[in-house]
Amino acid sequence: MIDHLSLSVTNFERSRDFYVKALGPLGYEVVMEFSREQIPELAVERVAGLGANRKPDLWLQPAPSVVPCHVAFGCTNRAMVNAFYEAALAAGGKPNGAPGPRPQYHANYYGAFVLDPDGYNVEAVCHLPE
Repeated sequence: MIDHLSLSVTNFERSRDFYVKALGPLGYEVVMEFSREQIPELAVERVAGLGANRKPDLWLQPAPSVVPCHVAFGCTNRAMVNAFYEAALAAGGKPNGAPGPRPQYHANYYGAFVLDPDGYNVEAVCHLPE
């Protein structure tokens, strides 16, 4: 079971703003943010923890470069997937797969994909029937 995930980002403020806007329809917000001034043992200069229900499960940390990866956020209905996609595009994400069924994965798979400012493939997915 995964408790949380950290993504390295090349522009901390830009990425924090993108994820706040893109994941807002899923209930995400910045719930913790720290700097090395506050926590001297922090491995990077700053971190931001985003999550829904006041628990951070997505952490952002600055880095000089990144290796793109795929991150998927579960949704309880297809409308949330659609809202994520629109919010992510409005926040500057690049389309990488419009909302829709993906029967090649399974009969009820409904997902949408965008590329974040660093090229991460960010997905919102609902596994429930319509």
